[in-house]
Amino acid sequence: MEGAAVVKATGGRGKGKGERKKAVTKSIKAGLQFPVGRIARFLKKGRYAQRVGTGSPVFLAAVLEYLAAEVLELAGNAARDNKKNRINPRHVLLAVRNDDELGKLLQGVTIASGGVLPNINPVLLPKKSSSDNATSPSPKSPKKQKK
Repeated sequence: MEGAAVVKATGGRGKGKGERKKAVTKSIKAGLQFPVGRIARFLKKGRYAQRVGTGSPVFLAAVLEYLAAEVLELAGNAARDNKKNRINPRHVLLAVRNDDELGKLLQGVTIASGGVLPNINPVLLPKKSSSDNATSPSPKSPKKQKK
């Protein structure tokens, strides 16, 4: 009697406390990292439509997760190009603006502390022509000609 464990009967009302199954979220079922349940709640509370189907928050979470992964991958590459370990807003801007599809999607978006793309108009660059170097160098100002 000393070593025997006492097990309480539940009286036919389901399982005991210790046998409760762990909850499986909709995100785990869909194989996603983004929260499907939270997105479903936002869709319902936002009153975008009278009714929200069960598949729409899953699809929206998958699209958002894909976009986030794409931006993070390109921003990580931009950070590595600049020899940095951490992604900052400048790297996000460089990633988005250098990608055609993301640049079109985020065309009117301003990224705070992102700066601008490095761009110099070719007209402003000094001319590099081999024909000028071959001819005799002429003085730049006519007043200071050597006699």
